[in-house]
Amino acid sequence: MNVTGGYVQNEIAGMSESELEVRALIKTASALNSVKENWDNKEKEDLTKALDKNRRLWSILASAMQEEDCPQPLEIKQNIINLANFIFKRTTEIITNPEPQKLEILININMNIARGLSGKE
Repeated sequence: MNVTGGYVQNEIAGMSESELEVRALIKTASALNSVKENWDNKEKEDLTKALDKNRRLWSILASAMQEEDCPQPLEIKQNIINLANFIFKRTTEIITNPEPQKLEILININMNIARGLSGKE
C-alpha cells in the first residue's frame, strides 16, 4: 500500500475548490519555473510537459467560467477567459520559438492568481 499516496488523497479530499485551484496554479508555476531555471540542462520534453500541464489547467479554469452555475461575477469570468486566451497564445509562441524568459509571464500569472485566490495579495 502506498501510504504517501493515501495521505495526499485524504489531504486533497479535504480541500475546497479554491484551495485545489491555488495548489494547481502553484504546482504548475513551479514546473514552468524549474524548466526556466534549468533551461540549459532540460530536455525539450520537459518544456513540452510543463507547457501542456499549464495549458490544461487554464483550459479547465476557462471552461469553469463558462458554466451556467459559475458563481463568479461576469467581469471575473471574462478576465479569466481573457487570461486563458493570452496563455494559449503565449504557449504557442514558446513552442514555436523557445526562450526561457518567455516563461516568466506564465509563472507570474499563475502565482498572482494563486495569491488572489488564497487571499494573500
